[in-house]
Amino acid sequence: MSDPVLPFDKLVLASGNTGKLAELQAMLGNAVEVLPQSRFVQEEAEETGLTFVENALIKARHAARASGLPALADDSGLAVDALGGAPGIYSARYAFGGDAANNVKLMDELRGLPDDQRGARFICVLALLHHADDPTPIICEGVWEGRILSEPRGTNGFGYDPLFWVPEAGRASAELTAAEKNGMSHRARAMQRLRERLGLA
Repeated sequence: MSDPVLPFDKLVLASGNTGKLAELQAMLGNAVEVLPQSRFVQEEAEETGLTFVENALIKARHAARASGLPALADDSGLAVDALGGAPGIYSARYAFGGDAANNVKLMDELRGLPDDQRGARFICVLALLHHADDPTPIICEGVWEGRILSEPRGTNGFGYDPLFWVPEAGRASAELTAAEKNGMSHRARAMQRLRERLGLA
């Protein structure tokens, strides 16, 4: 049985990432207005968790407390088989130099590996809190399987999209349109589960 329809028309996204904000707003449609965390607080939560779930909850509670609104947090990352699941929860700060530096480091780490040893997946955990002290958060996970390319392709998206080959599309994630990516990505899959839980699907 589905949960009730959203009892609010606004929520705050616990992120300053404009790419994530645009993706999540597009996936939620007109059901709710997604506001950036930066409207309420400049400092981001310190991600001290050891899992995607822990970090998503830390970020959601921080945003909900700062805004007084329901909060949605997305903790996501790339898990590469050949690297034992790294960069994982450290994906955004893998090389401590932004997206370009992260991609260069990943290419260097996998240099020389054949395609069949480049398996990887994007993982997204969404945590929705109705208020900062909500004891029953809604948590949904999405996984997107693929492999890592030896060179970047495409100019769309953000993060590791230029290096992530999507077998079902026959292209890199950064070669997909926003609409295509929003229909198949890890974030899209987690959001679809969230929409189902909220009775919006």
